[in-house]
Amino acid sequence: MAVAAYALSPIDLIPDFVPVLGYLDDLIIVPAGIFLIVQLVPSHLMDEFRAEAARRENQPTSLVAAGVILVLWFLAILALLWVLVR
Repeated sequence: MAVAAYALSPIDLIPDFVPVLGYLDDLIIVPAGIFLIVQLVPSHLMDEFRAEAARRENQPTSLVAAGVILVLWFLAILALLWVLVR
């Protein structure tokens, strides 16, 4: 949870406006935390999760649902622009 909180937090150990070092902490801490989390998951569970992910990879997708979501995003952006222009 600490890795996710750090990755999503607007507060960094080294601010992002510091050249190179600002992003270097993100490039080291987040992947290292993910690697640690993966290592902590028991191997039998990881095998089960990978098998489930492979099974779900071949499930059909709905282009209609994707279209509805895109239309909703488009309408939300139009509404926001309408409010801002008014």
